[in-house]
Amino acid sequence: MADKRIVIIGAGSRSFGRGMVVDLLSREELSGRGLSMWLVDLNAEALEEMKGFAELVAAKLGSDISIHAATDRTEALLGAAYVLVAVEVRRMELWEQDFRVPLSHGFRNVLGENGGPGALFHALRTLDLVVPICRDVEKLAPDAWLLNYTNPEGRVLDAILHLTKVKAAGLCHGVFSVIGFISKYLDRPTESIEVTSAGLNHFYFVQKVIDKETGDDLLPGLLERVKADPELEGTLWRKFIDIFGWLTYKSDDHIGEYVSYGAEFRGVKWPYGLESHSVSRPKRKGFDPAEYVAKGQIADDDWVLKPSAEIAAPIISDMETGESHRYDAVNVLNSGPYIPNLPQTAVIEIPATCDSGGLHPVTVDPIPEGPAALMRTQLSIQRLLTEAYRTRDRSLLLQALCIDPVVNSVTEAEKLLDEMLELQKDFLPEFE
Repeated sequence: MADKRIVIIGAGSRSFGRGMVVDLLSREELSGRGLSMWLVDLNAEALEEMKGFAELVAAKLGSDISIHAATDRTEALLGAAYVLVAVEVRRMELWEQDFRVPLSHGFRNVLGENGGPGALFHALRTLDLVVPICRDVEKLAPDAWLLNYTNPEGRVLDAILHLTKVKAAGLCHGVFSVIGFISKYLDRPTESIEVTSAGLNHFYFVQKVIDKETGDDLLPGLLERVKADPELEGTLWRKFIDIFGWLTYKSDDHIGEYVSYGAEFRGVKWPYGLESHSVSRPKRKGFDPAEYVAKGQIADDDWVLKPSAEIAAPIISDMETGESHRYDAVNVLNSGPYIPNLPQTAVIEIPATCDSGGLHPVTVDPIPEGPAALMRTQLSIQRLLTEAYRTRDRSLLLQALCIDPVVNSVTEAEKLLDEMLELQKDFLPEFE
């Protein structure tokens, strides 16, 4: 049987790598299909450890997917059917700059990862990693599906879909956060409800919560209960409900990145800095693939065999088997348009079904104007950023900063751009 490759780029990551390995090898329907798993990472030591771990998992679970590893992605990508990507460079150090430097210029950004002025530079660094990967996919695996996990998801996928010919979608577990809240708050199993949300990654609008048995929409009653619950007060998440009727990601640090008043609720402490945490003795470290390789076995009840909550493996299974399932959130181009009142050039996050023909986005209702207006600003930033990356036009970067809701000074925006392009010049494209 012909070799059909699943390539995981960034597989050396202990979180992403473990999850993807276990997710794919635990799906019985993928056995017997001539599939191979290619793990790719620039860190040869971490890669070899993950390969050894994957071989143990395959043996434990009885999967016949063959395991390979390569530090050169072109070796792995040749003829690939699926490419999963999660890559970063010097993640924590540069992320801290993304947060602290804008703050030093008076921009009260939140988190500095996916929205706000810091995310501009995070996106540029990431594009310089992901776009070259896509160029290799174009040449070596032109029919492959690329499933992106790399943040900032919307900004990265916008560049992939507008600058390359790669067939791509973005995946994220953010929507499952609000689904989990709804399930617990209504005391209903998640399987009993169908949640439809629409908007942007980390910045979506829950439109419906359908009881699968009765067909009733539970959302209006849910919102009334939330508004009457004093334990849920005091957050940006709740304030969105009070003002807009907008149920979204239950995480103020994520949604706060996209509005000018996020810091009013989230503050301006970077959650990963020492000023935000007590300094204590080192705790026992988490997953280490080398430990399992050294032991040469995995116990039946070991937690590392637990699949992640990500949906890449189920999507690949549907494409392979032809079965059809609905997925609550995928990031795609709004070409339908699937959200009628957002631009067709926009990258959006909506439900989709999947089968052997690929992903099929679901058309949803228009988003109410208040949230839609906030989303359109972020979509304009995405488009400016993609065009700036394509043309290397520095003026477009400044425009993207100057329309960001967090930026309140043109003079400081110009200084920030100069400072960050110099600070991170080893990791950023050059601009004129």
